[in-house]
Amino acid sequence: MPNQHGEFIWYELATGSADAAQHFYSTMLGWRITDSGQPGMDYRILHARDEDAGEWRPIGGVMPLTEEMQRCGARPVWLGYIAVDDVDQTVAKVTALGGSVQMPATDIPEVGRLAMVTDPQGTPFYVMRGHSNDASLAFASDRPRVGHCAWNELATPDPEAAKAFYFEVFGWTKDGEMDMGPMGAYEFVRHNGVIGAIMPKPEEMPVPMWHYYFRPADIDAAIKATTDNGGQVLHGPDEIPGGDFIVKGVDPQGALFALVGSRGG
Repeated sequence: MPNQHGEFIWYELATGSADAAQHFYSTMLGWRITDSGQPGMDYRILHARDEDAGEWRPIGGVMPLTEEMQRCGARPVWLGYIAVDDVDQTVAKVTALGGSVQMPATDIPEVGRLAMVTDPQGTPFYVMRGHSNDASLAFASDRPRVGHCAWNELATPDPEAAKAFYFEVFGWTKDGEMDMGPMGAYEFVRHNGVIGAIMPKPEEMPVPMWHYYFRPADIDAAIKATTDNGGQVLHGPDEIPGGDFIVKGVDPQGALFALVGSRGG
């Protein structure tokens, strides 16, 4: 696995309707979605077009929530995967630092070893050691890439505790901050380049969570695709430093999503 320990390598949508989610996101972000080929399970692979290479690259997956999962409280959500050198050692460190295990370390043939955990504030994510020798470009750390994730943002009730946890587990560092006034500090996080930010959780947000910002070809076209296909825009478009615009929304199944991109024309 060529990605460094601590890099985001995969994004996964858990949803009540994989068919509906496939239509919604492929229309909005131009993804090509295919079956994973895993026997006995409906798991779909999200592909974004790499215009330079002239090919489609995998960046994430869609996993249907079973009725049993939903009865136990599972809700539609986007989850991120973080590369680690050793899954079992990382899980042990997560729990020692106050996190919890949601899914124990598991081997998936031809894919890798992974576990689902939470940070001490209860925010879920995966850790993974993949089998592939190809570097993941799911998070576009090198340059803007349409269809890829462009930013990873944690909203948490305790930013100081969250920083201590993630920096210790993954080797991340702080790379400056932006004053948001009464909302507090928006602190940038670096790991082999800037990967995102940590911010205080707004009061209206019911639970702490990671937001993963995907890049559409045109932010206004993506907004139209959102509302035309049963989604809802909750915030934005707001211009950010550098000239891009951000949007936060909810898909028709109830999963929160985020976008960042430029305006066409």
